[in-house]
Amino acid sequence: MNDFEEYIRQGEPQQREKGYAWQTAIGLQAVDDLKPSEYLIRTARQHIEGDITIEEAKQLIDSYYQTKTVRADIGDRTEEADKVSARIAEILSEKTFTFSPVEYITIHRRLFQGIYKFAGKIRDYNITKKEWVLRGETVLYASADSIRETLDYDFGQEKNFSYKELNINDAITHIAKFISGIWQIHAFGEGNTRTTAVFAIKYLRTFGFDIDNGAFADHSWYFRNALVRANYNNLSKGIYATTEYIETFFRNLILSEHNELKNRTMLVGESSAQNTRSTATSKAEASRCNICTLNCTLEEIAVLNYLREQPKATQKEIAAHVGKSERTIKTITVNLAAKGIIERRNGKRNGFWVIKIDNPNG
Repeated sequence: MNDFEEYIRQGEPQQREKGYAWQTAIGLQAVDDLKPSEYLIRTARQHIEGDITIEEAKQLIDSYYQTKTVRADIGDRTEEADKVSARIAEILSEKTFTFSPVEYITIHRRLFQGIYKFAGKIRDYNITKKEWVLRGETVLYASADSIRETLDYDFGQEKNFSYKELNINDAITHIAKFISGIWQIHAFGEGNTRTTAVFAIKYLRTFGFDIDNGAFADHSWYFRNALVRANYNNLSKGIYATTEYIETFFRNLILSEHNELKNRTMLVGESSAQNTRSTATSKAEASRCNICTLNCTLEEIAVLNYLREQPKATQKEIAAHVGKSERTIKTITVNLAAKGIIERRNGKRNGFWVIKIDNPNG
């Protein structure tokens, strides 16, 4: 997934944002063994460089397939990969989001309209799926006649849940359970994982995080297998549903940790499945993990992540980025300073923030 690395590492902020969106959109196609075309890559580059809008990019891709003289083999789903990639990039670039089952269903409709007849429609039949990570077994998905009711219940529970004062480790566990829960409902006949991934990214952004989309771009298959393992029990074989793998994924996503994400660790029956964390973390990575031992909340982690990138940021700038009021940001920074995690230096006018856990000697 190096097609857009130059933009992500060296581009202007807008190019970096677009590069992440396209990289994620293309990476997510791997969950259904799809690979976009070179034409899609070239079109994405045009969009990242500002030569065309996202709407123009979508139109170019639509026209490309309308004018193709040779129809693809029925097993070739490149057209689906291209069109869905462009639509994911569009949705991830938008600054709008509503936490509701309607939003979730709407994302599916927008991604697959014109590709699946049932785009944006809840499935009306029961399903099973043989999973590699389960050695051919299937997760038990929600029955067709209970999908909407179950979706409404899960969203209602999450909406009423308070993350306030919840430490980051417990928060990640809760998020992992919610996301794996709505995935297990499997509201849609196809495109369920891609829809859930896009929804998850949009939802996590409401907490003020700059999501490290690289986890989705490079490890979308791990994401799907982790969701499978979070929803599979076989007590006769000593296999229990566990969110440990999807939590590891979210720790990379939210905290920019560098835990190893290897699919084979999740394969049922593998003796190595107990150790999902990389032992070869650098000191810098370790310091990021150490923040989590300080009983920080999701909001505090979001602020810390931003200050790490923008140490000269004012409280007004932090508030605008995280999506909280200046009063809330002031409370958060005061609390972080009281915990000895951050310190403001050089006064108000020319000052900057120091994350002391990153600089234990200074």
